[in-house]
Amino acid sequence: MKRNSAKQEQAARVRSASTFVPRRTEAKSTAPVPEILTLENLQRASKTCKACDLWKLGTQTVFGEGPSKARVMFVGEQPGDYEDRAGHPFIGPAGRLLDEVLVEVGIDRSEVYVTNVVKHFKWEAAQRGKRRIHKKPRHSEIEACRPWLDAELQVVKPEVLVCLGASAAQALLGKDFRVTRDRGTLIRSDLAPHVMATTHPASILRAPDSSEREKARAEFARDLKKVADLLPKSRFLKAS
Repeated sequence: MKRNSAKQEQAARVRSASTFVPRRTEAKSTAPVPEILTLENLQRASKTCKACDLWKLGTQTVFGEGPSKARVMFVGEQPGDYEDRAGHPFIGPAGRLLDEVLVEVGIDRSEVYVTNVVKHFKWEAAQRGKRRIHKKPRHSEIEACRPWLDAELQVVKPEVLVCLGASAAQALLGKDFRVTRDRGTLIRSDLAPHVMATTHPASILRAPDSSEREKARAEFARDLKKVADLLPKSRFLKAS
């Protein structure tokens, strides 16, 4: 009886999640996306982007990185302090956590494409010291940057698209999407053959204590294992 109930609950979640359709931006943006779409062209052109005011805050544009035909694309919110200084996505504490979990579930980081919905670091100064504190981007800033993400999706054409955190999920799937409710569920979408949302690894690091961090990490790994199970094993690492 319990087994049947669990199957019914899972089916209900899939039906609910499948109602989320990919969200296409309708706002006009001045992002200088080139006519010839290659990752090299996009990365070069993005360095001159002033479609919103975040270029005044960020040290530099932090564009996505990975193979042009990666099977998996991870999309986060925005680069952080480490990424802003170095010019590469997902290299700070959250990126290292992502790397660790990818190895655990059997996915090679070099075989995936990582990017963010916003390409500049939005921050505010800490009240004390010289730290730069992450600040959530506004809807208008996400919209201004959206053409870059659309172009990345068009070039890479991933088999699996994974939204990391609420900002990425709502930017791509609409404001009614809730990661806490629909995380780990495969969603029908024309963005990619398989679309999923899960928490951002940075949120795991912000957990209040080690017990909560361990629990959040395990749930994150469980979601990414579903991604690994969708991929040809020959192209990816064996899970340890």
